[in-house]
Amino acid sequence: MSTLILAPILITLATTIVCLLAWKRLRLQQLMSIVGAAALLATGIALLTSVMRHGILVVQVGNWPAPFGISIVADLFSAMMIVVTGVVGLSVVIYSISSVDLHRQRHGFHFLLHALLLGVSGSFLTGDVFNLYVWFEVMLIASFVLVALGGERAQLEGAIKYVTLNLVASALFLASAGVLYGTVGTLNMADLARQLSGETLSGVPTLAGAILLIAFGIKAAVFPLFFWLPASYHTPPVAVTAIMAGLLTKVGVYAMIRVFSLLFACEFAYARPLMLFVAAATMVTGVLGAAGQFEIRRILSFHIISQIGYMVMGLAIFTPLALAGTVFYIIHHIIVKTNLFLIAGIVERIKGTCQLKKLGGLYGHHLWLALLFLIPALSLAGIPPLSGFWAKLILIRAGLEAGHYALIATALVVSLLTLFSMTKIWNEAFWKAEPEKDASDLSAAIPKSVFPLAVPVCLLAVLTVIIGVSAEPLFALSQLAAEQLLDPSDYIDAVLK
Repeated sequence: MSTLILAPILITLATTIVCLLAWKRLRLQQLMSIVGAAALLATGIALLTSVMRHGILVVQVGNWPAPFGISIVADLFSAMMIVVTGVVGLSVVIYSISSVDLHRQRHGFHFLLHALLLGVSGSFLTGDVFNLYVWFEVMLIASFVLVALGGERAQLEGAIKYVTLNLVASALFLASAGVLYGTVGTLNMADLARQLSGETLSGVPTLAGAILLIAFGIKAAVFPLFFWLPASYHTPPVAVTAIMAGLLTKVGVYAMIRVFSLLFACEFAYARPLMLFVAAATMVTGVLGAAGQFEIRRILSFHIISQIGYMVMGLAIFTPLALAGTVFYIIHHIIVKTNLFLIAGIVERIKGTCQLKKLGGLYGHHLWLALLFLIPALSLAGIPPLSGFWAKLILIRAGLEAGHYALIATALVVSLLTLFSMTKIWNEAFWKAEPEKDASDLSAAIPKSVFPLAVPVCLLAVLTVIIGVSAEPLFALSQLAAEQLLDPSDYIDAVLK
């Protein structure tokens, strides 16, 4: 069991090291990158199966008892996140081998990609606030270099904006950890939950929780802290954007859910009206930003923000059904959003651009790509029977039961505007007639193979359809995960026993 819990971290760490040692052997890097991502997915599935059978699993690194050592904890929520990380990681690795230029691949792309997956996996499995900060920094360093890798002017500009705001978030996170440790004397999450539940520390939990809310809000790109995301996510290669769009903001949402359900549940009750407003504002500003864009990756970047609003909505309502909806929504969105960016990369490979005004005719010449685009696009908008419909339905039902009618109305309007944005991409890139080619634009005339890029896109599209037509198993699992989050006694007992 201990090996299984540590396996996602050890596998990504080993893959990172091997890719670094094979710096001058690109084929070996590519092979090990695929093997490492596949192994991460396999161990994630095994870990989830084990947690479903045996309950919450814990490893105390070095056999130091909690709260003195480092606790690695796998409950249903974290195990589900490891599985979807493996799915996205494998898809992006396969896609990147054909899409990322050889210069970037030879200069550390695979090493950095698995370092990013290492930080993500560690964030999902850690049971310690300080180590959550450490894993966040691993992600930040790897993602910053990935955004800047290649040294193009637009990339460097986006990377500076990306890293500056995230460094502010990291500083706030570290300050909050210092406040907690200086007052309580521990940063183990289970021990913190036990001590903070006694509430003898007037004002301190509220202060620490408020700082963490801002720090995680920046990481998750919620209103009004989101402006770094659309300024940077469209600049790196599509494979980099896809994995960042799929995973990084969700790590921020995961941290918010974990911390505010486990440590600050009482204090969070006072902040829920604010969080309801933040959820609505995040949805609205994100979707309006997307409506004003005419470049596919910029549109999709703003839609990351609007969809984060739905996840925060479930956390703000904070009922069993709402949290189950948030867990379901996170899984759905990671798969769908990653796939949309990968499809944008195929469009760019075929046409040489993602500017909607320069696109057209893809439906007639590439019908398969048009159909593959429709699956995640309609799912993102919440069209039945795809996964996004069920994710939004669960959250809307939870909102209605809690009486948040204005928030539900906002969510429904945002869904319609999301459908408008997806329709805009469909009309401009796929349905309208192909514009006349500029004689100076020779890139569109060069035949380029897109079959290797279509393989992971098809995989993610199939998963979206499967989740949609058979949503009950994932919903049941999400409900069990929500029950564990709302009643953290099992988590505390498993860590501190």
